[in-house]
Amino acid sequence: MSKILVIGDSCLDEYIYCTTGRFCPDAPVPILKPESFVSALGMAGNVVDNLKSLGCDGWLVSNANHIKKTRYVDSRTNHMFIRVDEGEDDVFPIAQKSLEDIKFDEFDAVVISDYCKGFIDEATIKYISEQHPVTFLDTKKALGDYADKIKFIKINDVEFKYNKDNIDKSWSKKMIITRGPRGAEYKGKVYPVKEVDVRDTSGAGDTFLAGLVFDYLKNKSIIKAIKFANKCATQVVQKKGTAKIDIDEI
Repeated sequence: MSKILVIGDSCLDEYIYCTTGRFCPDAPVPILKPESFVSALGMAGNVVDNLKSLGCDGWLVSNANHIKKTRYVDSRTNHMFIRVDEGEDDVFPIAQKSLEDIKFDEFDAVVISDYCKGFIDEATIKYISEQHPVTFLDTKKALGDYADKIKFIKINDVEFKYNKDNIDKSWSKKMIITRGPRGAEYKGKVYPVKEVDVRDTSGAGDTFLAGLVFDYLKNKSIIKAIKFANKCATQVVQKKGTAKIDIDEI
């Protein structure tokens, strides 16, 4: 069983599933009737939960307070009417002493899941990458030399376009670009995914990252890991909410 440490911002994903049959008489909005409620850890917490679903020993170092994202969703169509976010301004950065207390050599890999909410900064990412040779990075920050010692960087196509001028050519061997319904790209080659009925993309990037790390530790091949991660992400986008990997289905 692989022991994997995940460091980054986490949140609580809440889904309030509703029915609606009429519009409000005093505003052009539907009247929602809540029927069911589901909650799960999101962001870095979702990465850990997916690693655990794959059978890993996942550990999380994250913000003490939980950012909360509440979504009001139509239970029939899965259409999201509104999302309400709370707590993003209350995230404190990880203390250097807490970082120094981590025994990085006890883990098979380290994952940095940085949603840029304030828990980790560039210096922290650089420090973590210097502590373990197998460190994966998923960040919303503009990329820079702080990522030089990262083993693999997972980035989506929007973030790649934003970072295009910042990316060092030497990073081609460690840059994995997720392309949504087109799959994932590595070293100029695209690894496709099968076409499916997408119900919800929430947390798909976290799922891809978890599958990538899990399979890389298992097979020591980033190509095989990308193909497996594609399968994981394809599975969860067919489900409602922040879904977790079902290893038996994979």
